[in-house]
Amino acid sequence: MQRQLRAIVFDDNESIRNLVKRVLEGRGYEVLIYTDPTECPLQQSHECQCDETHVCSDIVISDIDMPNVSGLEYVGQQLNKGCKVPNIAIMSGLWSESMLEQAKALGCKTFEKPFALGALTEWLKECESRIDPDKSLSDWFLRTKQQ
Repeated sequence: MQRQLRAIVFDDNESIRNLVKRVLEGRGYEVLIYTDPTECPLQQSHECQCDETHVCSDIVISDIDMPNVSGLEYVGQQLNKGCKVPNIAIMSGLWSESMLEQAKALGCKTFEKPFALGALTEWLKECESRIDPDKSLSDWFLRTKQQ
C-alpha cells in the first residue's frame, strides 16, 4: 500500500493558497497551509528532527514574498537545519535575476505568477516519480504545535 503524500504550502494570498490546496488534494495529498512561515512549527525548531527514514513533507510550495521571512529565506533556513524535503518550489509574480539564482542554488523549482495549472501538475508528477516510498512521514512538528 502506498503511503499518504504530504505537502506544505506557504502563501499569504488566500486565492492562491486555496487553488494550490485544491490541486494537491485532488492528487491525494494531505495539505498543511500556513499564511506565514513563522507560524509553521518547522520554523520554530533549531534542527530537523527527521531521521534518514522519515521526511516532514514530500513537497513544499512557498510564495517568495511572505510576512516576516521570505520564501527563499525560509527554505534556506530549513535546509541549513538539515531538512530532507526532496521537492521545493517557490512562486513569485516578480522575479529578479538574483532571486532566480538564489532559488536555483537552493534547488528550488520556480513558478512565475500567474502560472498555468498544467505547469504545476507536471512538476507534481515529476516530484511524485522521485518520492521514496520507503521514507515515512514524520509528525513530530504537528505534535509540537497544532494549527
